[in-house]
Amino acid sequence: MVERFPQPDPGATTGPQLREALDRIAQIVLDGLRHGHFRCAISSVIGKGQRRDLVIEAGKSHKFTIPEDEVPR
Repeated sequence: MVERFPQPDPGATTGPQLREALDRIAQIVLDGLRHGHFRCAISSVIGKGQRRDLVIEAGKSHKFTIPEDEVPR
């Protein structure tokens, strides 16, 4: 079960890919804390069309492609 967390800036709007990525990061941290230890790595590169490819590695990898207009400024 994925718990929902408030956005970092309540006035900012985020798209579905960014929201899903942030929810996944929060869930990985909570699961790791419950387990007692964990390791994760988060990386990002700018791909085609100025999209951000975000990869979360924590046991298994999760990849999110975030369009430039979904990134809050």
